[in-house]
Amino acid sequence: MQLNKFTDYALRILMYVARPNDVPYTIADIAQDLHVSQNHLVKIVHFMAKQEWIITTRGKGGGLKLNPKTLDFKLGTIVRILQGDHQIVECHTPPCVLRAHCGLKGILDQALQQFYQSLDQYRLKDVLNTPASHSAIAFLTL
Repeated sequence: MQLNKFTDYALRILMYVARPNDVPYTIADIAQDLHVSQNHLVKIVHFMAKQEWIITTRGKGGGLKLNPKTLDFKLGTIVRILQGDHQIVECHTPPCVLRAHCGLKGILDQALQQFYQSLDQYRLKDVLNTPASHSAIAFLTL
């Protein structure tokens, strides 16, 4: 499963704006720090504002910040919404001649569900603070 760029950038933006800041973040600052075009970020930010994951303010001193409720959202839910109705295998366009005798789509659909279930074990707040000690402990236990 590969995340599309929209999802990738959206997750990065959520993590970026979750960091404490005295003033709202601006798209220009985010674009510069994440090395992504402002035009692309505008579309993503607009989408996330409609989802109420972020709060945007226009005008002087405006910008965006994370809606605190978003920290408790499951990662699987966030990724499902961002990815949209993404099928790993499309059997209908163009029509696949193997459809009648193929079990691959069912297996891949099941794998996709397991992917999302795995992500649902974590919330956005779980990916924000990964202490160095976790990686050191994991390394020592190998």
